[in-house]
Amino acid sequence: MANINTAGVDPTKMGVGRAIAVLTSGGDAQGMNAAVRATVRVGLYTGAKVFFVHEGYQGLVDGGDHIRPATWESVSMMLQLGGTVIGSARCKDFQTREGRLKAAFNLVKLGVTNLCVIGGDGSLTGANIFRTEWSDLLKDLISKGKITKEEAKTSSHLNIVGMVGSIDNDFCGTDMTIGTDSALHRIIEVVDSITTTAQSHQRAFILEVMGRHCGYLALVTALACGADWVFIPEMPPDDGWEDHLCRRLTETRKAGSRLNVIIVAEGAINKEGKPITCDQLKDLVTKRLGYDTRATTLGHVQRGGTPSAFDRVLGSRMGVEAVMALLEATPETPACVVSLSGNQAVRLPLMECVQVTKDVTVAMNEGRFDDAVKLRGRYVWKYHTFFNNWNTYKLLAHVRPPETKSNINVAILNVGAPCAGMNAAVRTAVRIGIIQGHNMLAVHDGFEGLAEEKPITWNTVGDWTGKGGSELGTKRVLPGKYMEEISLNIAKYNIHALVIIGGFEAFSGALEMVQGREKYEELCIPMVIIPATVSNNVPGSDFSIGADTALNTITTVRDTAHTLSGCTVYKYHNDYQPIFVNNFINLKKVFRFFLIDLHVKKTLVSWERHSKCFASHAYKERPKK
Repeated sequence: MANINTAGVDPTKMGVGRAIAVLTSGGDAQGMNAAVRATVRVGLYTGAKVFFVHEGYQGLVDGGDHIRPATWESVSMMLQLGGTVIGSARCKDFQTREGRLKAAFNLVKLGVTNLCVIGGDGSLTGANIFRTEWSDLLKDLISKGKITKEEAKTSSHLNIVGMVGSIDNDFCGTDMTIGTDSALHRIIEVVDSITTTAQSHQRAFILEVMGRHCGYLALVTALACGADWVFIPEMPPDDGWEDHLCRRLTETRKAGSRLNVIIVAEGAINKEGKPITCDQLKDLVTKRLGYDTRATTLGHVQRGGTPSAFDRVLGSRMGVEAVMALLEATPETPACVVSLSGNQAVRLPLMECVQVTKDVTVAMNEGRFDDAVKLRGRYVWKYHTFFNNWNTYKLLAHVRPPETKSNINVAILNVGAPCAGMNAAVRTAVRIGIIQGHNMLAVHDGFEGLAEEKPITWNTVGDWTGKGGSELGTKRVLPGKYMEEISLNIAKYNIHALVIIGGFEAFSGALEMVQGREKYEELCIPMVIIPATVSNNVPGSDFSIGADTALNTITTVRDTAHTLSGCTVYKYHNDYQPIFVNNFINLKKVFRFFLIDLHVKKTLVSWERHSKCFASHAYKERPKK
């Protein structure tokens, strides 16, 4: 990420004499507005002129009022809004050279030589074509007398940077695209609602989610809700899948489950390339098993609503990096796309990523589905999210526990305050342990409960994925004063390893137990800590389980408070300020934890500076009417 103090350059002067235009193109995605907002504010902070291009490439071609100056205040209410405030449109005119000639004329007249495009691979490919033709377009404009040689010289080079906005997460080279996380939140909300009615009536539900060419949404949804089966375009089921599916659903019911959930991507196909649809699956389950079955297609509700906290931060960070990429570019710098790699916003060659994305389509059309999965995500396929998610889902849902046992006993416990996601972590740890043939022991109520281990089975944790809090129970008590009792119980129950899920207390407690090894040899066993705390304060991890859910809850409250305060402004003028400023400060203390770990302090606008700017502009005294 860009550093504000790089090489002693004054960041408020980096963009002086430069002009940046930002547009959104293609399908809308939650978080696009956050990216636009960051681009505008950071651009203005550097001293550059910034322009909105309304209605995507169509606005670039039409010019006039479609290209307007952006101000700090003009983006002040955009962060929490879904869709794209500046509009998006499919533009056939820009696909022609004549249309691109008009677009070039409009930019030259405004002195814009830096273009930030937020959209899918088609939109970014169009931007790169525009960039490569730029010199020839200027020559044509000069020959037609529309611009002068001086204007052409001033605008001799066009810099392009892209950000990917797509709920499908179908762009190669990035772990997540803007809008994906928000779409997943919409889907999971629906799944949670469906499971309650499905359990009541012992129904099977088939849910179709978006993903015509990419099954990321379907795959992660299945992983997040513990679905019985998932169909995605990249991995068509083997021949005879109908029998396997029915056997799987039957086994789940026999194990005590009152519902079945099947997730289908809209582009799901079989080995012959024929579509697998919700109606087809409904008929199969109804006729063969006689289950009361319902099918639901979510449609565009997945694109609707406010962006999640993750997408707001992701769009903001990418917007910062995009401006830095534009201001640091030279005529020799290739067009880049801002991507997410791990927890870092990075710049990658635009057309290389576009080409890999196209290679995925080619691989799928040729039936090379394993290659398609490996091409998804980052360049190093073994470490990207799609590949890992697919393998994790298969492990947790489709692998039968082995008959041969390892005679290894693994105890699992929760420590500290409960948080969302703890139960999902327990479920995964239990099932992975059982797959390895180990005996899994449940420890209730943290370190205090080490005297009461009980076996925990595959089916016990079956529906824990979506449950909040801690089914095992948890306490903040550290093991120090119970060390002797704990060591005796570890020996008594023949525990060979400990999995400790929790926050800083779990971290501190494990350290105490490691230190106790000098006195108690029973403590000389492997211990693993899984960070789980809304505070996100466990060393060594960018994210703790529960932090994202807590941040989304805070964001929802903040949105409500912001809406209420906005209604109050004009009625009571400044009476709302002390309450709202105090609320802002309190939220800031919470946000600092997450944003510092997200490396926001390394971006051009640090959180401290951003908060000061926000306060100075958002809370300035309004003129009384």
